[in-house]
Amino acid sequence: MPSARLLVLFGSQTGTAQDVSERLGREARRRQLSCRVEALDSYPVVNLINEPLVIFVCATTGQGDPPDNMKNFWRFIFRRSLPSTALCQMDFAVLGLGDSSYAKFNFVAKKLHRRLLQLGGSALLPMCLGDDQHELGWPSKFTLQFLKDTPSSGPEELCAAGTDPQGPPSELQPFLAPMVSNQRVTGPSHFQDVRLIEFDISGSGISFAAGDLVLIQPENTASHVQQFCQVLGLDPEQHFTLQPREPGVACPTRLPQPCSVRRLVSQYLDIASVPRRSFFELLACLSPHELEREKLREFGSALGQEELCEYCTRPRRTALEVLCDFPHTAAAVPPDYLLDLLPLIRPRAFSIASSLRAHPSRLQILVAVVQYQTRLREPRRGLCSSWLASLDPAQGPVRVPLWVRSGGLTFPKTPDVPVIMVGPGTGVAPFRAAIQERVAQGETGNVLFFGCRRRDQDFYWEAEWEQLQARGCLTLVTAFSREQEQKVYVQHRLRALGPLVWELLDGRGAHFYLAGNAKYMPADVCDTLLSIFREEGGLSGPDAAAYLAQLQRTLRFQTETWA
Repeated sequence: MPSARLLVLFGSQTGTAQDVSERLGREARRRQLSCRVEALDSYPVVNLINEPLVIFVCATTGQGDPPDNMKNFWRFIFRRSLPSTALCQMDFAVLGLGDSSYAKFNFVAKKLHRRLLQLGGSALLPMCLGDDQHELGWPSKFTLQFLKDTPSSGPEELCAAGTDPQGPPSELQPFLAPMVSNQRVTGPSHFQDVRLIEFDISGSGISFAAGDLVLIQPENTASHVQQFCQVLGLDPEQHFTLQPREPGVACPTRLPQPCSVRRLVSQYLDIASVPRRSFFELLACLSPHELEREKLREFGSALGQEELCEYCTRPRRTALEVLCDFPHTAAAVPPDYLLDLLPLIRPRAFSIASSLRAHPSRLQILVAVVQYQTRLREPRRGLCSSWLASLDPAQGPVRVPLWVRSGGLTFPKTPDVPVIMVGPGTGVAPFRAAIQERVAQGETGNVLFFGCRRRDQDFYWEAEWEQLQARGCLTLVTAFSREQEQKVYVQHRLRALGPLVWELLDGRGAHFYLAGNAKYMPADVCDTLLSIFREEGGLSGPDAAAYLAQLQRTLRFQTETWA
């Protein structure tokens, strides 16, 4: 490989692609190769024609969609006006990060690889498709194969690159929204704490439509911040100013300068995340303690991945807990390395559960507080949901940093188009926004299939739905899975009303929407639809599958699911 500058561009939704990209950057710099690492949408895409060597690291989201931080790039790179020789000077490689349990496994990486070839780029390696289902996780051979011919050098100092887009309200400039109410909406004996939370967005300039998402920037707990500072020997009140230590590498854009250690740890460093392999690699380089260093090296090696999985990934051990397990190493971590060691806290996205027409200047979300037990003594808690649940506006003013972006669901603009919505559990949140908006516009063709465990424990917005049904604005179909000996789910209710579903879809051009947990429900609902198409529509198996595919292509079948 020629001694040239390397550019690593990533499209990341959950942080994995960013972590892999930064690891590639570190390895390149160790081998004395000049390297920049940037998010795709923060990079001026027109400059690609001047780049000799580029690695693209891309995740795939939803139904084969690009991550949010590469959508502008995606639109540009697929412009038909781009000449077929646009990238003829560029050598490239594509690393896809996906999950083979999803139908569109690594769809973004595959499509990008083909497009780069169409534009004249030369592939240095065959496309590399990482699979989260693989027992050893993401492939490490890619790094070695791509960089094998470059020289090696010692460790380098690092500073994470800032990749935030401009424009308020946004991640750079969130709106500090006053929390109006924080109400538990599940029964006291229900296993899960689910909250309906309302914010005042007066004066924010925020507007949204049904199907849009709100992003919330959470914080670490005060006790975790204190514990982290103690184990690393940091003074929480000390202030610092970050300085870039490599040409072309910026410091995190949304980090204030100067900044206190307390603010850095509480609002920016994700000390509650489950650390990745790169965390152990860097800790091993920093450790002065022989026994701890050996163990960290093992966890950071390819051969140690099963043991790392058993120690860290399976029980969901946090970065803070790992640092407490390696106290000599933690105490020796230079503060300058904190941004290399730990990822920044990512904002969490929630479906907006209200309409501005129904609740002017208000924004509501439905939040299931994440808490579960592993073999570790302390329960595992979701950072954002637990933080939100802890806030009590009745005790004094509470402000939460948030902003809005378009979601994956779009509802019909044409009047009188019916909609069928399947939203079990908290999956019903975006449909509440849609129903409120449609009812305000006089649309009455709203059919909602809602499922939960018990009517008296987790039937969200029961009174609201029943009032709308009494007014003729909503057809409500419920499935209470635990109220009879044999469990009944939304797909069973769908099948029972097969003639109505077929008539709405085929006879009246209805749109079909599905939201909720991605594990089993979406596949079960799709199987139910196929059986309805066969039995009520008289279609053969292949024709039923083609009918469903046509609904998907024309956006008359849309899903929003999460793991």
